[in-house]
Amino acid sequence: MALRIEDYGLIGDMHTAALVGIDGSIDWLCLPRFDSSACFANLLGTEENGRWRIAPAGDVTATTRRYRPSTLVLETEFETADGLVRVTDCMALRASHPRIVRVVEGLRGTVPMSVRLTPRFDYGKTAPWISAKDQAVSAGSGPEAVELRADVPITTRERRMEAEFSVRAGERACFVLTWHLSWEDAPPPIDAVDAVAQTDAWWRAWSGRSTYQGAWKDEVERSLITLKALTHASTGGLVAAATTSLPEFLGGVRNWDYRFCWIRDAALALDALMAAGYVEEVTQWRDWVIRAVAGDPEDLQIMYGIGGERRLDEYELGWLPGYERSAPVRVGNAASGQLQLDVYGELADAIYRARRLGMTPVADALNPMQGFVQWLEHHWREPDDGIWEVRGPRRQFVHSKVMAWVAADRVVKMMEESGHEGVPEALLRMRDDIHEEVCGEGYDAERNTFTQYYGSTQLDAALLLIPQVGFLPATDPRVAGTVEAIQRELMRDGFVMRYIPDKDAADGLPPGEGAFLACSFWLVNDLAMLGRLEEAQALFDRLLSLRNDLGLFSEEYDHEHQRLIGNFPQAFTHLTLIASAVALTEAAGARGSTALDR
Repeated sequence: MALRIEDYGLIGDMHTAALVGIDGSIDWLCLPRFDSSACFANLLGTEENGRWRIAPAGDVTATTRRYRPSTLVLETEFETADGLVRVTDCMALRASHPRIVRVVEGLRGTVPMSVRLTPRFDYGKTAPWISAKDQAVSAGSGPEAVELRADVPITTRERRMEAEFSVRAGERACFVLTWHLSWEDAPPPIDAVDAVAQTDAWWRAWSGRSTYQGAWKDEVERSLITLKALTHASTGGLVAAATTSLPEFLGGVRNWDYRFCWIRDAALALDALMAAGYVEEVTQWRDWVIRAVAGDPEDLQIMYGIGGERRLDEYELGWLPGYERSAPVRVGNAASGQLQLDVYGELADAIYRARRLGMTPVADALNPMQGFVQWLEHHWREPDDGIWEVRGPRRQFVHSKVMAWVAADRVVKMMEESGHEGVPEALLRMRDDIHEEVCGEGYDAERNTFTQYYGSTQLDAALLLIPQVGFLPATDPRVAGTVEAIQRELMRDGFVMRYIPDKDAADGLPPGEGAFLACSFWLVNDLAMLGRLEEAQALFDRLLSLRNDLGLFSEEYDHEHQRLIGNFPQAFTHLTLIASAVALTEAAGARGSTALDR
């Protein structure tokens, strides 16, 4: 069965990624892209749904692991009664075909080792035919094939590949798994040790380009590496996570496919990457956004495929029982067809920020944005599905209205700053009307807080974004009142829930989920803006304590079971971590402090 989510590490080649367990098992791998079908799906099922484990044959007495500094090369050391062995894992830099490289090194004594590779295509449903030829063992079915090359003899049994061998101190055994189309020959073999060295050097060089000088440099670097690993090298699209259907509530139905690119991540990604000077990556991501949204304003989606694909039809994989029996397992995402008015604001804000970062002349993006805002002028009063992609009735969500205001506000600013002759009166009126309506209909004066939607008593963590997007200044009493209400009503064990997912929730789903980690990072930013720096840093440090031993975050935290839940690793969580580190650094600087307590 699958491990706890925090027991996994990530390796990848910026086209796809694999999850490697602390037990030496690769339990999730989609080939050749992030959104392709999985050939290892043990994460959502059993060993019969595919995995690749390399580990000591006997009992393991201690395990340690780490990434090599500033890289995505993973090292796991296993100690047994017989000695100590290290397994180094990475995905080789892709020249043509995806390859998993695994190197076993003896460090002390003589350690018996076991290899068990069970390839299962189509998300663990199809057991391929396996054949040996020369120094390679191949497995293929339909359009897909994988080839394993190893330094030790490989046997086949019950449509899996196996090996038993021993490694002494100073010895090494290498394994390379390559994916290719079944009607093509496998590519020429590579030297595994050279591949690890080249991958290590590439990641070190990439990390060395960072210009980030704020606090928490190591934590920010690991988040930046994770974001780079989740970015498709060819298209520039940033996937929300490497997985599908890791549950937001153990045993529940809140299981979604996150192997797609959300427009909502755009502005945050621009800021995070530019904070470290990654201009090339920012430009590539900006260009992906512009290509993806091209079309009629009414067809704007909240998410797209890695290449900008629009059809992300959702279906269920009935043969997979789900992570810890959390069913169904879903592929595709029906939320791509939802109406979420906030995405117009996210898009406008991203384009505006790109301009302010000196990336694109405003005129290049102004005309299409005017078209989007003109459409919004006639539709902003409509109820929508909201930032949390509810599966219940549409509502007049306050955050959606705030972001509609952001869309109008950023286009006004772009027109003014570009010397545009006269801002249309209708656009100015729209901006004012939205602001007035939200402050009237979306505000509970008796409780001194904004609410989740008009007429609701529910709160929503997305309200924390009100000062961050400039809808109201942090000094406004309504902002402080909303922050205090969220701290009072939405916090569980010190972390912020998105909302209370009870029977009265707007999401149309059964009750129960963890704390959405990005929401707590939003609170860090608000507290810093309110001048409550010590409180903000204390929460930030608590959030950092939730990372796994490799510095990775999932989407949510299950406070009841004290473990990470949700898709993993989660780009949005790492983006908000970087934003909070920057906000705390700037707040400390504004106060005149030269350093933050670490």
